[in-house]
Amino acid sequence: MRKDELLEAAYAYVLEHGLADLSLRPLAAAIGSSPRVLLYLFDSKDDLVRALLARARADEVALLAEVGGGSLAEVTGQIWAWLAAPARRPLLTLWTEAYARSLVDPAGPWGGFARDTVRDWLDLLAAAQPPELRDSDAGRAQCTLVLAGLRGALLDLLATGDRARTTAAIDRLRTSTTA
Repeated sequence: MRKDELLEAAYAYVLEHGLADLSLRPLAAAIGSSPRVLLYLFDSKDDLVRALLARARADEVALLAEVGGGSLAEVTGQIWAWLAAPARRPLLTLWTEAYARSLVDPAGPWGGFARDTVRDWLDLLAAAQPPELRDSDAGRAQCTLVLAGLRGALLDLLATGDRARTTAAIDRLRTSTTA
């Protein structure tokens, strides 16, 4: 039980502070633990980071339960509404950091994070396609285009805070590629 509680507290900490300069001493102090306890429970700092990324991914995958289905255009709109919600900013900033780090250092504790995330999102988008399109080259290309648009708009939203412009771009993407 203590491990789960500390993981949740550490997760809240990294949502606020990020992973870039994560140090066990300040983390432990902030969550009412000690570096030794964290190392005992998680074996290493890298394993703690892996646990934190798994926790973040669990939040992301929870979107799957929130998306109500419908056409690819409707699902794209639902995903964007979830991504663009101001309450999601800390999670998505952490997601962006982990995604980038998994590309730069695939041997690190975030290794595979980007690849697994892409697979999650492509599966979600493909489930909204008609069965005859879902497993075709054209269907995979369509999902890839939508995912690239969502990811690009998300990065712009995180960088600028311009929700109106990025939402307009997603609305255009929905009508031009997923009709």
